[in-house]
Amino acid sequence: MLQVTESTAEAVQDIPDGATVMIGGFGTAGQPVELIDALIAQGATDLTVINNNAGNGDVGLAELIRLGRVRRIVCSFPRQKDSWHFDAKYLAGEIELEVVPQGNLAERIRAAGAGIGAFFTPTGFGTLLAEGKETRRIDGRDYVLEHPIHADFALIKALRADRVGNLVYRKTARNFGPIMATAARTTVVQVSEVVETGAIDPEVVITPGVYVNRVAVVEPTPAHEEAGQ
Repeated sequence: MLQVTESTAEAVQDIPDGATVMIGGFGTAGQPVELIDALIAQGATDLTVINNNAGNGDVGLAELIRLGRVRRIVCSFPRQKDSWHFDAKYLAGEIELEVVPQGNLAERIRAAGAGIGAFFTPTGFGTLLAEGKETRRIDGRDYVLEHPIHADFALIKALRADRVGNLVYRKTARNFGPIMATAARTTVVQVSEVVETGAIDPEVVITPGVYVNRVAVVEPTPAHEEAGQ
């Protein structure tokens, strides 16, 4: 049953120390900043985070990293011009990093939700990223075996939910949200509004409510919404 929480604080209150947490977003687009802020206030630490990036600027995931609450991050793009908090922690040896090519990251998350045990991909073969992994030649091409990425919690952002948790997203803010929702034991979503069941056309539902556990309503930030975030 879907839980529509009274606040973002309530939505993340049971995330424990040491949890593995998927966080949606491609950079800032679709990043559930208010849920991350609630997690910061809640105090959970020693976290493993799965995200496309390693934080931007001084807010959201970047702030969680700055505070030393992330022990390990799995991402495809850890360094950009505004990833200074990750850079500082990594150079100081205070955070672990697993780099995963972006397509592999998406497919490993999708595989977890689809119940796939592992898959072969040519991406990364012959590089440091394939060290220690099983490889195989198939039809004359070399592949490396990759395993699914599961999580205890997924924190994602959608535009709208109905009373049973069906979700639709806004533009590029959709990105990793749909696959992360399927790959976590508990999926927590911040949305701009919750509408009555049946108010969302079934043909446009992206994430079925069966994958959603909790929803928190967050007032949209106009600048973010205009940018497709």
